[in-house]
Amino acid sequence: MYKRQIVNNYYEDVDTSAMIDSAVDGMLDYLGEDYTTYLDQNATSELEERLAGSYQGIGIAIKDRVIDSITSGTPAAESGLQVGDIITGVNGIDVTTKTNEEISDLIKETKNSVDITVLRGEETLTFNVGIATIPISAVNYEMLENNIGYLQMEIFSATLEEQVANALSDLESQGMQKLIIDLRGNTGGYLESAEATANLFLEKGKLIYSLENKDTKADYYDKTEAHTTYPIVVLLDNQSASAAEILAAALKDSYGYGVTFVGLTSYGKGLVQQTYDLSDGSMAKYTSARWLRPNGDCINGVGLQPDYEVAKTETYDEEGYWIDNQLQKAIEVISAL
Repeated sequence: MYKRQIVNNYYEDVDTSAMIDSAVDGMLDYLGEDYTTYLDQNATSELEERLAGSYQGIGIAIKDRVIDSITSGTPAAESGLQVGDIITGVNGIDVTTKTNEEISDLIKETKNSVDITVLRGEETLTFNVGIATIPISAVNYEMLENNIGYLQMEIFSATLEEQVANALSDLESQGMQKLIIDLRGNTGGYLESAEATANLFLEKGKLIYSLENKDTKADYYDKTEAHTTYPIVVLLDNQSASAAEILAAALKDSYGYGVTFVGLTSYGKGLVQQTYDLSDGSMAKYTSARWLRPNGDCINGVGLQPDYEVAKTETYDEEGYWIDNQLQKAIEVISAL
């Protein structure tokens, strides 16, 4: 009622969408809590895509209209498109003045297939490329020397647990005896993803975390048969937050085979958010509980303290490659276990 009256009677035209955005943002801002926020349609779409662990598209990354990379096994990889092609059109629309985001939006708006026109050298080519669900990789892993596995987790998306399980299986098949988990720069994601990933490491019956709201407290235990038995070093920094801290704390407190933290004190986000989807595609995100590590502590504003504090240095080798001194310390520590 108030919205209609303002829109109809204000002396200038009113952007109703922007007005609603401002109103919702103001209500949440009243609570005075950093994690209770309003996300507009674009921010909501970006967040949901990252956390889903997949997106609808063709499988390319673009930079300044140039195809920067093509994901193997995707429609783009099978279409004839090449890295270095300059995108000039999408479905017949000239995109030479559009941003990367605008080009991506045009591709995503297509349901089944999309015509991509590119400039390759002096030749103009058009490819019809199918739209598919493209998985977003959330892990990087490799086998280091002395049977030490390295596993980096970038975000706690809906598909992380499956990706971590596959990575562990591969590393174990190569003879892994010790593991470094890299959570640096991981700002979190789904609480359920942290719980599912912890299930891969902890023994059945071990406490993963507890949730406390204004009325109740609930404990969450490992209910699976899967677990590991090798020593683990976890790399943390001041951006490791939320779900990343839940996993790290669960390993530290409930894993029976030795866990050591290396790096910097983590961010210290001990609060849990829920989301409420609004009818226009935007989202309200509000804090509903705090989580406790298995030892009963709440780390909000405190973080997880490293056993070996190591600040990142800007040191490079003779060929100009950055030397990861935090990872080197993690290798040193786990080699001695």
